[in-house]
Parts: sequence; structure tokens; C-alpha cells
Amino acid sequence: MTSTTPVRIGPDSSSTFLDAIKYRRTIYGVTDNVSVSDGRIIEIVNEVIQTIPSSWNMQSTRIVVTLGAAHKKFWDAVINAARPFVLETKGESDWKRNEDRFNSFKAAYGTISLFEDHTSIENLHRRFSQFPITVFETFAEHSNAMHQIALWTALELEGLGASLQHSHFVPGVEDGIRSTFDIPPTWSVKAEIVFGALAGDRPTKPEKKPVSTTVKVFH
Repeated sequence: MTSTTPVRIGPDSSSTFLDAIKYRRTIYGVTDNVSVSDGRIIEIVNEVIQTIPSSWNMQSTRIVVTLGAAHKKFWDAVINAARPFVLETKGESDWKRNEDRFNSFKAAYGTISLFEDHTSIENLHRRFSQFPITVFETFAEHSNAMHQIALWTALELEGLGASLQHSHFVPGVEDGIRSTFDIPPTWSVKAEIVFGALAGDRPTKPEKKPVSTTVKVFH
């Protein structure tokens, strides 16, 4: 028999969770001199993808982990794919700025790339064809975002610095990543979490709008 009794990790379990969420920051300038093992990083990824929910249990999120030399290869692929488009449309000075930014990501230790497998989305759409496929694509985006924040927070709790990137929006970059790492054509990249060892101080909390303007409560 399955128990319906809520499981509590501890007397302050919700506070512990919220403290972890509040701890996360966007951290740039990380290095590849990490003390966290590859095994632990992979363990975190596996835990997250086995835990985060999805609508109708669609499970459309896919993850590609590149560490060490493979991480450098990943950002070489981004640079090589982005260069022709940026040079042609924006010019040399804009490319230099983008190249410097890409190289700063390359200097990190790892990248966790999050994808959506469109086959899973289409399979669910066939089961519920009365709804447009855009409904299921939106639900998939929601789940993917939950994977992102869970991974990002977990990496920082391990003492790593991380930032969420979307370099695949540069035309050609997604194809470059896909061909370099033999990614299935049905997988569409959504975000890249770049992480490594902190090179400086953690950034302070950014200013947020007051809850009086962002939250409504009704009793």
C-alpha cells in the first residue's frame, strides 16, 4: 500500500529549501580549477532529471553534460558556428565582443545543456489531439525551466559558480552543437548552464520589486 502521509525532511524543511533558492546567483568569471568530482556532478544531473515533474509525466527534457576537455570542445563549436553569422551581420567589433564572452565561458569547467525532445511532445499530442501542440510545447518549457533552476541551485550548493546562457540563439550555433556531439535532430536546445570554480567574490543580491506590487493575496 502506498502511504499518503507527507514526508518531511526536517522541522525546517521549507526554510532549508528557500535558503538554497535564495543562495543561487548568476556568477561569471569562473575557472576550470574545480574540487567537485565529475561523479558528483553527474549524480546531481541524474537526481534532477529523475525528480523534476512534467505535465502528464511527458519527460521531454534531455540533458547533455560536457566536462573538462569536452566542455572546451563545446565552446569551440559555439565559436566556430557563431563567427560567420556575427561577422557578416554585425561586423568585426561586435564579433570581438562575442568571442571574448564565449571564451570566458570556455574558461569554465563544464556546461550542462538542456534540450527538449520534440518526439516526446508529439507523442503526448497524439494522445490528446483535441489540444494544439503549442499547449504541450509550453508545458515542456515549464518543466525544462524547473530542471534549470534545480541544477543551477544544486551546483552552487556544491561550491561552484554558475550562469545560465542562451548562446544557441545565434543562428548556426545549435546546428554546430548538434553535429559536434551527435545530438539527435529531434532535440532542441533551450539553455546552457556554464559552471566552474569561483574566481572572485559572490555577487550581492539584486534589487527586487516590492512584493506589494508583484503578489496579490485573497482570503
